Amino acid sequence: MGASDQETVNDRLARAAAALAEAEGVAGARAGGAWGSGSGERPDWAPPPDDPQAVVPEADADAVAKAIVLRQLSMAPRSRAQLEKKLRQRGCDDEIAARVLDRMTEVGLVDDEAYAQMLVRSRQSGKGLARRALAHELRKQGIDQAVADEALGQVGAGDERVKAEQLVAKKLRTMRGLAPDVQARRLAGMLARKGYPGELAWRVVRDAIDGLPEHQRD
Repeated sequence: MGASDQETVNDRLARAAAALAEAEGVAGARAGGAWGSGSGERPDWAPPPDDPQAVVPEADADAVAKAIVLRQLSMAPRSRAQLEKKLRQRGCDDEIAARVLDRMTEVGLVDDEAYAQMLVRSRQSGKGLARRALAHELRKQGIDQAVADEALGQVGAGDERVKAEQLVAKKLRTMRGLAPDVQARRLAGMLARKGYPGELAWRVVRDAIDGLPEHQRD
């Protein structure tokens, strides 16, 4: 994720968290200090860690869930599915998790569309992933197919070609002295792992290798 994306996410997180606290009267000291601030102190309303039968009041359970979600979002952008998984791992009731995530979606803290757009931009520009690999990444994060398709619309065939050429040119600089067939296999394999279609990969690789000075004839 680029620096500008991170700044945007952080700004939105701060504004949305403030709006959520103001709208619902969330006790910041209680929710933030409890399992959210990293202070290591357990509030008096929280059950002892060795008491699995202890019951947390529903209002407090909501505050704990909110603290967990806010902490996760402060570390990195997350999809709703990722947050649901984290809450489940922490023993949060499914109904409470759904209620908390619904409310945070309303105020813009949880936004799968924005998350998917950011993920596609960062993975395509940073790692050079093609649409097929990007689609796999979005599925892994639990993004709905319709939302994923819209985000993938940012990447056109021309974009894939340009990025593939950049990747090959960069890698080729480290492969001087290798036989052309070895270069071709390794470069095509690299593009395949990043999700590029075979026909496009081989065309880009062939053009790049043919364009090397040592392979050109007088």
